[in-house]
Amino acid sequence: MRLRILPASLIFLLVACDQTHSPSKDVPVHVGISTLHSEAVTLFTQLPGRTTAVRTAEVRPQVSGIILKRLFTEGSEVKAGQSLYQIDPATYQATYDKAMATLINADKVAARYKPLAAAHAISQQVYDDAVATAREARADVETARVNLNYTKVRAPISGHIGRSLTTEGALVTNGQSSYMSLIQQLDPIYVDVNASSRDLLAQRRALADGRLKKAGDNAAAVKLTLEDGSAYPLEGRMEFSEVTVDESTGSVTLRASFPNPQRNLLPGMFVHASFAQGIAEQGILVPQQSVMHDIKGRPYVYVVNTENRIREQLITTGQMIGQKWLVHTGLKEGDRVVVDGLQNVQPGTRVTASVSSGKSQYSSKVNLAITDASAQ
Repeated sequence: MRLRILPASLIFLLVACDQTHSPSKDVPVHVGISTLHSEAVTLFTQLPGRTTAVRTAEVRPQVSGIILKRLFTEGSEVKAGQSLYQIDPATYQATYDKAMATLINADKVAARYKPLAAAHAISQQVYDDAVATAREARADVETARVNLNYTKVRAPISGHIGRSLTTEGALVTNGQSSYMSLIQQLDPIYVDVNASSRDLLAQRRALADGRLKKAGDNAAAVKLTLEDGSAYPLEGRMEFSEVTVDESTGSVTLRASFPNPQRNLLPGMFVHASFAQGIAEQGILVPQQSVMHDIKGRPYVYVVNTENRIREQLITTGQMIGQKWLVHTGLKEGDRVVVDGLQNVQPGTRVTASVSSGKSQYSSKVNLAITDASAQ
């Protein structure tokens, strides 16, 4: 009989010991949280674009002839009206001299005929023909003078001139298809970017609905990122947007102007332009590390409810602002979002929480300590 009772007693003691040393399944887990606050958030958009000169002029000859000399330094700055090439003027000088001689003679004939016509010694028609001939001669002189002046090929605009495509001794002709050199104005310089017409429509609707507010004085300010990822130090201004949509791309061209005193920006460079879309006056920002995704790809966060338990909350996010996501739906001011210790909790877990040590330039966190008396 004693041999049968002893094993039962041992089993009872082992079970009791196991129950004494097993930990509670509802022990609170410590997490770091961030208490959300609504704030005015300026939304920016960044679009790719290319730089283009404010003005571009192709230097072409207006008369035909042999180039005698190039009068500028390639790659230099030139002024409007500055002589760039000298075309052989010999033929045009001769034409001018001949026209001038013809004019002098015609003026003398008209002057002799004037008193004769007044005395009716000649017909009025003869005198009128002499006056008309003098006027034609004067027009021929002006034409010859203009062509002679065109033998000096001048800069049509001020700007930076590139390499010469024409050398001394080359024959150039009026109306030729190829230009002799290219002048570009680089300060200021334009940046043309293409924005999706769908995005522009959504932005205008958000402004009309009151979800966004115009960015005020900063609405036209544009910042630039260069090809190597560095920031361009000078700020530009938005000039205008096209009123038509490119049918092939579904985009609208926006143009910004940037000061370029050091000529760091050159036409054709690939850049990214960043400018304000508007202001979300009641914006909610959550730290990037607090946002997770379920198996369907939907973003969600863990929220500490009033009972100090974890609740999974689906959200919809907008753009990234620094190291935080802008939340459109799913969260409100005062919600306590788990930032640290996410791997240790799941929905329903009881927690004790304190403010996360993470720092952000976009929002400040209020010190918070949640304690559960029943856990003490």
